[in-house]
Amino acid sequence: MTQQSFGIKGIFPCPVYFAHRNSDLDSSEIKDIEDIINEGIHPSVSNSVSQNNFIFDTKLKNLKEFCEQHIKKYAEEILNPKQELDFYITQSWLNISKPGESHHQHWHPNSSISGVFYIKTVKDDEILFHDPNHKIKRMLIIEAKEANSFNLDAWRQSVNTFDLLLFPSWLEHSVSKNKKATEDRISISFNTFVRGIIGNKGGSSELVLK
Repeated sequence: MTQQSFGIKGIFPCPVYFAHRNSDLDSSEIKDIEDIINEGIHPSVSNSVSQNNFIFDTKLKNLKEFCEQHIKKYAEEILNPKQELDFYITQSWLNISKPGESHHQHWHPNSSISGVFYIKTVKDDEILFHDPNHKIKRMLIIEAKEANSFNLDAWRQSVNTFDLLLFPSWLEHSVSKNKKATEDRISISFNTFVRGIIGNKGGSSELVLK
């Protein structure tokens, strides 16, 4: 039998950016989080969120700067824009998943890059990212012997306290049920938008965003 060579390439990959803050929350940050919670938490679809959904506007200055540094790095390394662009945080809010609560599958409209920073995780915590091409792939159902990055419908990503994840806002995600009996899961989510010139004047797609 003639020996043949072959290869497989993963094209059009979806980026998920990871960072970790090595320093603990300081006393002012702990107070800010307590203040956000005391201002009011209301039920969402399957967990609870802060009444204030612009928390980075007035609180957690150092944490916001940490997130902004990595948003800039995400843009440089992944989007690699030809024009100079300013990606800035728009809305930001605090999430609490109490024992038994989860976070439904969703995405973030009116945003470019979305992120989540984990204030407090529980044992074996994770976030699930869902393949946006799931319905197309399942037009022909072929059961796999083993899961791989090509045949999975969802990717389970382990997370720990003080982790930061950034991803395209169109990427659907969810969080499994908090199985701890007494501990809350706490995170901060945020969206971004962009200032500058996008598109191409010659291609009749130029748009100036201020």
